[in-house]
Amino acid sequence: MMIQLLTAGPQTTPQKSSGQEERLEAQVLRRVGGRVRDLRVLVRHNGIILRGRCTTYHAKQIAQHTAMELTGLPILANDIEVF
Repeated sequence: MMIQLLTAGPQTTPQKSSGQEERLEAQVLRRVGGRVRDLRVLVRHNGIILRGRCTTYHAKQIAQHTAMELTGLPILANDIEVF
């Protein structure tokens, strides 16, 4: 499972992950405990977009709340698919 963090301000091209983003990735992964597959977190200047797959709505909710708590940014979209 991997989280891909992309930051974009006014430009639309993704930037490389910083040390801070890598720590965020590790914390989200630890909190969801492997329950979200192919998790990607896209950080925008005005919020976060989550993508991935999981088997329960609870896991989807944990990923969303963790990302909001750790960044202080709102969720623009939670596109984690429950299958």
